[in-house]
Amino acid sequence: MSKLHSPTETELKFALPAVDGLALEQLVVQAAALARRKPVRGRLHNVYYDTLDQLLYQNNMSLRIRQTGSSASPQWVQTLKMGAHHSSALSHRAEWETAVPGADLVFEELTPTRWMDFDPTGDVFRSLEPRCETTFDRVSWRLKARDQSIVELSLDVGQVVVGGLSSPISELEIELLEGTPDALFSLARRIARLVPLLPLSMSKSQRGYLLAQGGLHAPVRALPPRLVQSMPLVEVARLVLQEMFHHFTANLVTIKASEDPEVLHQARVGWRRFKSAIRLFKRQEFVGDIPARTSLQPLLAALATMRDMDVAAWETLPMFANAYTAGDSVREQHWQHMTHELANMAHAQRQLVCAALEDPEAGSTLIALTEWMEKLGQQGTPETRKGKKPVSASAWIRQRVSNMQEQLAQEAAGGDDPEALHRIRIRSKELRYCIEALRDAAQATRRALGTSGDQAAADDWRLS
Repeated sequence: MSKLHSPTETELKFALPAVDGLALEQLVVQAAALARRKPVRGRLHNVYYDTLDQLLYQNNMSLRIRQTGSSASPQWVQTLKMGAHHSSALSHRAEWETAVPGADLVFEELTPTRWMDFDPTGDVFRSLEPRCETTFDRVSWRLKARDQSIVELSLDVGQVVVGGLSSPISELEIELLEGTPDALFSLARRIARLVPLLPLSMSKSQRGYLLAQGGLHAPVRALPPRLVQSMPLVEVARLVLQEMFHHFTANLVTIKASEDPEVLHQARVGWRRFKSAIRLFKRQEFVGDIPARTSLQPLLAALATMRDMDVAAWETLPMFANAYTAGDSVREQHWQHMTHELANMAHAQRQLVCAALEDPEAGSTLIALTEWMEKLGQQGTPETRKGKKPVSASAWIRQRVSNMQEQLAQEAAGGDDPEALHRIRIRSKELRYCIEALRDAAQATRRALGTSGDQAAADDWRLS
């Protein structure tokens, strides 16, 4: 039996809005960190296995056979990964990787792993079938950071294939081989000065599953995190912020591949939700050092203009088409000309959105925000640094939401001019986003209070 490699994979992953592999490599190698570093090149072919009812995918697992080397001297590696899907570009997954003699799975190589907790009888293993394949060219560099951490930077360009369907792969991965995750972000910041990067939480196997289901380019919608009553406030904040930020960036990754107006709309909703969470936690010290977001303004402005055009083309104008034309051939021509011009304007605006996505400064800011969220609470809070208990999330949420409701009521009483109504609308959405995100923690606290007999306090938790 082959020797198992380290059981932990820590990796930072990015999508590359520019898909020209050769041009990307030429940009990457300009980074000072890669000066005089000779890359390793190779073509990797992976076959992912699962049951017909996707038991592995449902249990956050992947099992693959990877072929490397030349056709005359191929080599195969079997890899098992286990761990929850992440809402962050930084992932930590259990990984067991072994060399195998051929292109077939080897059950014996799984016996020292946690596979046996999942499938002790081997029945699942015997029902596995190939589900998707990926083939890509990889250019990789191994680097040592100043803190002696060792990382591997890989540029992957290729495709995922499921049946007769295929989709391009254009990704940058930075894997931690030794040391701390700080080294991953340090290298990412240096690469991002030259190459546009978008934080990516989707694995290549996930890409295959979604392609098979027809959902690879579907809009990503809000999915508030699972919160429990015992969580400290800083952990609640980190999970809420990461999910909202993922809602934003996951749709940014999809925009170039899909013209579905809902993708762009969900990207903007994700950003508004993220801003609302920043406002929710703004009085906490751990939010004070959030990175500046000004370099995202060109992208956000381009998204807003594109959304206005989408609403006009798909929602507003169609309601008036019949009333305007009313069977008049001249008006029909006017209408067709107008819609044609609007389509041209929308196409031009979409190009501006794509150009904004390829701005390295925007990518650098997204990386900074990703790193900031990962580090929330790592240095403790003012309370824990003084040896005190951390702020209770349940009590804080109750008070904070109550304050936001009072502020909304005050603004609602302040007037009904258009600007005031607009502010009220924005504040109402912010309050809704926060309540939706915190509902799990609120309901858990409400159940606990109800069980304790404090029904009046429990009723205060009716946030919906």
